[in-house]
Amino acid sequence: MSDKNELTRSELVRLRREQDHAKRMQRAVKEATRPIPPITTRTKQNVVQSKRRPARNTRRRFQIALHLPRADMRQISIPRPRFGWRLLSFLVVALLGTALYLAFNHPALRVTEAQITGNQMLTSAEVNSVMNIAGKPAFLLTTSDLETRLRLNYPELVSVKVDVALPNVVSVNIVERQPIIRWEQGGGYTWVAEDGVAFKPRGEAQGLIPVLALSAPPVEEGSVSSDALTPAPFISTEMVQALKGLVGHVPPGVPILYESSLGFGWNDPRGWRVYFGTSANDVELKMRVYESMVNSLTQRGIRPALINVMYPTAPYYRMSQ
Repeated sequence: MSDKNELTRSELVRLRREQDHAKRMQRAVKEATRPIPPITTRTKQNVVQSKRRPARNTRRRFQIALHLPRADMRQISIPRPRFGWRLLSFLVVALLGTALYLAFNHPALRVTEAQITGNQMLTSAEVNSVMNIAGKPAFLLTTSDLETRLRLNYPELVSVKVDVALPNVVSVNIVERQPIIRWEQGGGYTWVAEDGVAFKPRGEAQGLIPVLALSAPPVEEGSVSSDALTPAPFISTEMVQALKGLVGHVPPGVPILYESSLGFGWNDPRGWRVYFGTSANDVELKMRVYESMVNSLTQRGIRPALINVMYPTAPYYRMSQ
């Protein structure tokens, strides 16, 4: 018998499987070592396909797709600091708060007292007491308010100029009214400036025109001033000029009298009272008429109780009752 007949059925099946396996391996080797086909490119200048010789030891390339979720890829980002603007805002607020606190509480920015210039009658303490600026921050002071406060409290002030400079300097320049009349009435007296404004006397001043008022002067109405802070005059400027004209004719040491119905006059040492009114235009004429009447009455031996020269064209005298 031959060898073929001697093989069993199982051995034949095994032999056939080995042969099939050997053939598959040969085909796989051939497929793996097959050269890559040439790549043809075309350009505008040359449409002829160019052939490239396959390179030796060329390996096949494989592209593998990774199955990653797209949502996860989009969420990948660099984190931003969220506290940047908040921290900056906090620092700005802190700096401003500190600056405000120092501005309101730092001693270097607080005023101690104002520097006063131009004052002759008012003292620096009186001016500072009315302004009331001690211990206050300089940047809170308003110059117009301080000037108004001084003008309203002191009518003897013609003008006030307040300047404020940092850190704590306040300077005040004032111009005062000068008194020319000492007006005594009702047991008290006041000073009167040339514009007729009365104000509180400060001690005793020399050279003032003394006036003893037996009645109050008329209230001045309708006088309009360009400055709203200028106080209303106590007497008219015409009365002031009349006093200035009469003072040179008054006997020494004799005060000038005032009555609202008769005007200004005085007690003549020769034994009577004389009045000249309140007009300042014709003071010299009134004085000549008065001296003429006195000479005439003396020659006739008449000693009157009152002579009135308010109207120089119609003077009269009155005897004692």
